[in-house]
Order: sequence, then C-alpha cells, then structure tokens
Amino acid sequence: MNRITIHVDGNAGTINRHIYGHFAEHLGRCIYDGIWVGEDSPIPNTRGIRNDIVEALRHINIPNLRWPGGCFADDYHWRDGIGPKENRPRWINSHWGNVVENNHFGTHEFMDLCDQLGCEPYICGNVGSGTVQEMRDWLEYLTFAGDSSLANERRANGQDEPWAITYWGVGNENWGCGGNMRAEYYADEYKRYATYCRNFNNSALYRIAGGPHDTDYHWTEVLMREAAARMEGLSLHYYSLIQWEDKKPATQFDESEWFTLLKKALFMDTILSQHSAIMDRYDPDKRVGLIVDEWGTWHAVEPGTNPAFLYQQNTLRDAVLAGVTLHVFHNHCDRVHMANIAQTVNVLQAMVLTEGEHMILTPTYHMFEMFKGHQGATLLPLVLQSEDYASGDAAIPAVSASASRNASGEILLTVCNLNPNKPAELSCHLPGAAITGVTGRVLTGETMNAVNTFEAPEAVRPVPFDGAALNGSDLKIVLPAKSVVALTLS
Repeated sequence: MNRITIHVDGNAGTINRHIYGHFAEHLGRCIYDGIWVGEDSPIPNTRGIRNDIVEALRHINIPNLRWPGGCFADDYHWRDGIGPKENRPRWINSHWGNVVENNHFGTHEFMDLCDQLGCEPYICGNVGSGTVQEMRDWLEYLTFAGDSSLANERRANGQDEPWAITYWGVGNENWGCGGNMRAEYYADEYKRYATYCRNFNNSALYRIAGGPHDTDYHWTEVLMREAAARMEGLSLHYYSLIQWEDKKPATQFDESEWFTLLKKALFMDTILSQHSAIMDRYDPDKRVGLIVDEWGTWHAVEPGTNPAFLYQQNTLRDAVLAGVTLHVFHNHCDRVHMANIAQTVNVLQAMVLTEGEHMILTPTYHMFEMFKGHQGATLLPLVLQSEDYASGDAAIPAVSASASRNASGEILLTVCNLNPNKPAELSCHLPGAAITGVTGRVLTGETMNAVNTFEAPEAVRPVPFDGAALNGSDLKIVLPAKSVVALTLS
C-alpha cells in the first residue's frame, strides 16, 4: 500500500519559481527556425519572434531563460550580435554542426524575447574564448543608465533605458567545451572575471560560477574552497540517458529502458545531496545557490535529422521523468535556487517542436503546465511510503509526490506513478486540514511511448481526473499506470 502524510500547516521552505527555468542555445533549430523567424516571415511574429511560442511559454509561467549557451556561449562575442542586422558578421558555429551563424538574434532580440515572455534573462558570458574586458563591457552596455560610450551605443541601437540584469553566468562547462580547464585553474579565472562583473546601476548581480557535471565532487570542492566568496551561484549539469555512446531512440524503447531512465532521473537526489554537503561545509548559511542549469533527457536524434542539431521527440516517459526530477528539486529547495531544462524549442527535451508554421506542445510541456502552481509556493513536509517498482534485480519507488501551499492557502499535490503496468492506490492523510474540495488533471497515454506528432498533436495532454475521493482529512487516490496527476485541494 502506498501512503502519504502531508503536514498542511508545515513549512519545508519555499520552492523558488526559478527552479522552473528554461534554456535556449544557438543550437540546431532552437533559435533559428524555432524562436526566431525574422520580421519578414509569413509566420505570425512580433519583431521576428514567433507569437505562438511566446504564448505557449507564457502559459507555463516561464520564470527565466538561459542564453546564448551552452557550449555556444564560450564561442560567442556579444558585439557580433548588435547593430543593423545586415552589418553583423557571419561565422561558423563550430560546436553545433559548423553551420553559419548570421547573428540576427543577438542581445537586443534576446532581451525583447524575455520582455515578451515576462521572464528574467539569464545570460552566460564567454570565458573560454573571451576576455575579462569583453564580459565587463557587455554588462556596462546592458545595464548602465548614465552617459558612457557603451551606454550611448546601446541607445543608438534602439534601447534608451538600461535593462535589468540579475543572473549572470561566468562561463559554461569550463571543464569541457568551455576551455577544458582544471578546477584549480578555473577557480582562479573565475575570481578574475567575477571581480569585473558589476551591475553598473549598483543593483545586485547574481554571479554564477561554472560548476561541475554529474558526480565531479572535486570540482565543487575546489570552487567552494577557492571562490565561494565571489559567487552567488554554482552551476551543475546532469542529463538522464541510457548510455552516452550510441544513444537510444526517444520513442522506441522497452520497459527495461523505461525503468533505467527513471532510475537515472532519481539519481539526481544523490547528486544534489553530495554536492550540497560539500557546499554546506564552506557555506553553512546556504548563501550560494545550486543552479542546475542543464538537465533533462538526452536521446538519439530523430532519423533523418542533422546529428549535430540534437532534435529528439518527447514521449510520456520524458514527462514522467521531468515530474520526478522537479520533485527532487523541491526537496532540495534550501540549496537549489534555479534549474533550467534543456532545451526550450526543437532541441533535447523541448517544450515545443516546430515544422514551418506548425507547432506542437510536448508531453513535458504539459507536465510543466500542471506543476506551475508550485512556483514560489511553500513546500509542505511530506512523508511518503511507496511500494517498489522492480525490474530484474533493481527496484525504485513506484510513486513520487510533492505538495505545496500557495499564498491563497490552496494546496497543490502532484504525484507520478512510475510503474507502467498497473495503477497505484494511494492513501493520503492530511491531519488537521479543512479540505472541502478536490479537483485534478491527469497526464497519461495508452503506451509508454505515447507521443504528440504533427499529425496527432493532442495524443498526450492533460484531462480531468476523477480518481480522487475526499473523506474528511483523508484522500483516496487511484493513480493510473505511467501517469502524472495534479490535484488542487481547497
């Protein structure tokens, strides 16, 4: 029997809304042919940015957007992306397929996108091939309100008032594509760059150091020991995948691969616990946030597509995995300040896929929409006893759950049934709660690999859920197999 007790008057911390962040890199068709179609496109747009994508992302309350990369960031020179588009240089995107980057989507276009989305920009600066002065000048160009050459250049390019910038990444994956540095070397470089990363309007800049990947605990140890005083955040990257070489297809998999991928997702809890323990030794007050600014699934590209464009489909399995991962982030909200799923459009675990003027919403998008009420809410202490879901000699919990209370007192309970074969009966106890009503939605499909396509764009979408029965302060829930359920208790 699966049992859950929710302490509705408790407070386990605040789920930072930035945990629900996103990531858009100059990679494949994420920016070009995705977000950006240009002002002259027949596809409806506002100053070159697709209207339908903006509308879709606004609906999930996107809190922040990371740009321009990724590996692309440490090859990006911001001056190439300002001024008249016809004068912007064209150069090779050597990280992602050696395609020509025309720089039509640059600083002003990105800030316009964030304004249309109503989200905060998170800009990642160039350490790998850039200079300290280049990064410092970009910040002055963006944020200085006074009379300087860079501020006046911004005005000449169409933006009179400075932009408000909070989140600033100092390099990306500097252990790899961002320079192949040792932790000790990058720690010194980070301190040098961070010294000159100032917000020129005297507001606080949240500087994010390029952190480790996966289980590289040595990197975290060195960065926290040597540079914690000059950072506000430390990034972490972790992707859930079956195997790195010869990656598995996104839509063709058996139950053993369903199980393995979800087990990989649950390993996020171990990774966060270990990195947080190191950070706690140097930062017991938890001033420095852990920024999981790349996470999600990584499958083989779709057949017939450019292997460097990382275009993959997105099934019910990806949605369940994302729900489980966000529950893990909730449980670490004392340290995890932000997270960014990779990536927003047409790349990896995307929210949206496009073909010309057509757009579809993925199962992962729908899961984010169902969970959006957790953003900024109070995490409620929760005790879960779950049956096992076994595969071979291994087992993982069959049920994952999280609950939060918003400012109006409503409780959002989200639950995932990881078992693809059978429903899960869940007995939920809410001691002392005065709950009078429960409404819900469920996301599931006929098969483990249920997917939305351009021919059938609504095959996987939330529908009303009638499997919850309220009896005083107790709730009986029957979760369908392989499902994500969101319940609002009022």
